[in-house]
Amino acid sequence: MNTLFDKIWDKHVIQVIDDGPTQLYIDRLFCHEVTSPQAFDGLRERNLEVFRPEQVFCMPDHNIPTHDQDKPIEDSIGRKQVETLDANCAQFGLTEYKMNSKDNGIIHVVGPEKGLSLPGMTIVCGDSHTSTHGAMGAIAFGIGTSEVEMVLASQCILQTKPKSMRININGKLSKGVTPKDVALFIMSKLTTSGATGYFVEYAGQVVRDMSMEGRLTLCNLSIEMGARGGFVAPDETTFAYIKGREYAPKGEAWDKAIAKWKTLKSDKDAVFDKELNFEADEIEPRITYGTNPGMGIGITEQIPTAELIEENGRASFMKSLHYMGFEPGQKLLGHPIDYIFLGACTNGRIEDFRAFASTVKGKRKADNVTAWLVPGSWAVGKQITEEGLDRILADAGFEIRQPGCSACLAMNDDKIPAGKYSVSTSNRNFEGRQGPGARTILASPLVAAAAAITGKITDPRTL
Repeated sequence: MNTLFDKIWDKHVIQVIDDGPTQLYIDRLFCHEVTSPQAFDGLRERNLEVFRPEQVFCMPDHNIPTHDQDKPIEDSIGRKQVETLDANCAQFGLTEYKMNSKDNGIIHVVGPEKGLSLPGMTIVCGDSHTSTHGAMGAIAFGIGTSEVEMVLASQCILQTKPKSMRININGKLSKGVTPKDVALFIMSKLTTSGATGYFVEYAGQVVRDMSMEGRLTLCNLSIEMGARGGFVAPDETTFAYIKGREYAPKGEAWDKAIAKWKTLKSDKDAVFDKELNFEADEIEPRITYGTNPGMGIGITEQIPTAELIEENGRASFMKSLHYMGFEPGQKLLGHPIDYIFLGACTNGRIEDFRAFASTVKGKRKADNVTAWLVPGSWAVGKQITEEGLDRILADAGFEIRQPGCSACLAMNDDKIPAGKYSVSTSNRNFEGRQGPGARTILASPLVAAAAAITGKITDPRTL
């Protein structure tokens, strides 16, 4: 009996090299401006063309500003990378969703919303958060630049098959608890290395009840616990989300696709290398207190004391708290904050903006808070306007910026100043991730909204 991972993987195996990796066929390659230039240079050096250009989709997202996108990018490095991607796509005949076009956005938001990411696919990109696309019932994972070149040249990649893990989250989530909180909870239990070497299938009632956008958030964070990727078996929720999207199958092809996709599930007697179970009632809104995503607590809890940390990890634990300006045993409820960031490939979708707007409606942004609200794509920005969320947010003192990766990482203008506290819906809280010296607290859109209104870390269930 096979797991779903086995079924998809095995269908894409070209050959298995003795005492070596598997040659795996790739259905979709996504490229952005940061990890692709050297890959295209490699093709030119060897006088190669892109093997299957119709299966490659490109867009700039990391370096682009979230304001004045109709003007030249001021940062010379960012401008050069975007211009280089434009030139490479033109030379090799690839589809590119250029900056400031209606199709542009964060690559891991645009792929699913256009129907480019589909059940049963193998999907890669030179970006660790490619695991996001696993929510569609696909094997999706990040790769390095040399591997990007390999896929461009051959539509194949050499990979060692990972082990399989299933994580079941049972029961029903309480009010105010989101998929982001589920992911942060799992990471706190497994740590940032607990799933190393595994590909994770998420299952259980909580996952079945999640919307597609919730599943995208959950799968996005798989890499943060060391997993090669994470995915969810496709179901009626998946099919309803995909139907009618630009690249989704149409007519008779849709009927055939549905029949095929309905077979994509782990067999009842499938054996996983590891299986874990968690209960929904254990999970409350979450925040991080340290400098990796696994250093998290429930919002009403306190930071662990040093005695609770394994001896070999205490030095790094204390170093992390020193960087963040926190103390062991401290409660963070009521701690003042300076910035909030709503966006990224983790929480830059329309449901995230709906959740944020529902919390701040009829209230006002705290004067001490700078808020960056950044849609994950121009399509999301259009929905925000069509649904009137922009007016709700404007009345509460917020403004919507233009799409891009923004303050998820310090590769564009949106940097958090040194020493300032940012409640961020992004995926990483590493030292300097949002800017040199920035202090990042990862949280859900609801927690970010509550902090934006009160100017301090606040349990959204109390508003």
